[in-house]
Amino acid sequence: MVKSGEAHAHGTWRHWHGEDESIRIGVSSCLLGESVRFDGGHARDRFTTDTLGTWVEFVPVCPEVEAGMSIPRPTIRLVEDDGDSPVRLVAPSTGEDFTGAMKSLAAERIPALMKLDLDGYILKRNSPSCGLERIKVYRNGMPSRRNESGMFVTELIERWPGLPLEEDGRLNDAHLRENFIERLFARHRWRGLVKGGLSRKRLVEFHTAHKLLLRAHNEAGYRRLGRLVGSAGTMPDAELFAAYELEFQATLATKANRKRHTNVMQHAMGYFKGRLAPRETAALLASIEDYRLGLLPLVVPLALLRYEVQRQEVSYLAGQLYFDPHPKELMLRNHV
Repeated sequence: MVKSGEAHAHGTWRHWHGEDESIRIGVSSCLLGESVRFDGGHARDRFTTDTLGTWVEFVPVCPEVEAGMSIPRPTIRLVEDDGDSPVRLVAPSTGEDFTGAMKSLAAERIPALMKLDLDGYILKRNSPSCGLERIKVYRNGMPSRRNESGMFVTELIERWPGLPLEEDGRLNDAHLRENFIERLFARHRWRGLVKGGLSRKRLVEFHTAHKLLLRAHNEAGYRRLGRLVGSAGTMPDAELFAAYELEFQATLATKANRKRHTNVMQHAMGYFKGRLAPRETAALLASIEDYRLGLLPLVVPLALLRYEVQRQEVSYLAGQLYFDPHPKELMLRNHV
């Protein structure tokens, strides 16, 4: 049996993150305050630089400048001639077409970023090169649709599926912000596991520590991952580990919500059966219900549960990263 203190250490994010290995993320250079925008300005994002920057190492990228565009430069757009034509990246005022330059840059730059093994990427919203979603596509000088990604990001998604991506604007949403940062730290834990020498035993330990966290995101994905871990020995290790990584990232990409968090916390309550006084059980259940109703932030019932986990020495729950998946100093769960 795992000792309680040891299990609790396994259930903290710090246990899985080496001091000598940074959480490394790509970021649109303008969000760091670099004056690389079309108008010669920047779009510094304070959460990215001042809050998140304490915990991560940035890899700045400005596809437009790196593709040879000047600072300042004419506005560029995604354009199409008709519904069947390929989308191009064009400066309308000059007619210059940067499609080839951008695709050539992506073909060179993205593999280089992959060698750095990033944990995620923060992108500039509304950018025809870096925007993640709903970028306008023009036809005959008028917007025709806006369900496109920026040209560089389209290549990034195609070449690197599973990499956590988010835009600066969407990071203002507390739920999207918490989900993205959670994915960053989870991917970094996986990278550390691989770097330290992945084995079936270590895969089981990793999966076990993430069980409740995975269930809070996607129950079906959690079950698929469980079947993968259970199939160890029936498929080559390399195939098993690759399949697990893709499914792990896909499962965490589903945003956790109040219903799923409530289900997970109610499930955790089962481990206290016979351990708590009736009034203690009632207090925990009341805090979970208040969270479900939107009367309390997630941090409150989780803090109460974590206190009881330590007090009652519930080894399984003490080993769950669900209670401590990222630095409390970020206060992400204070707002969801």
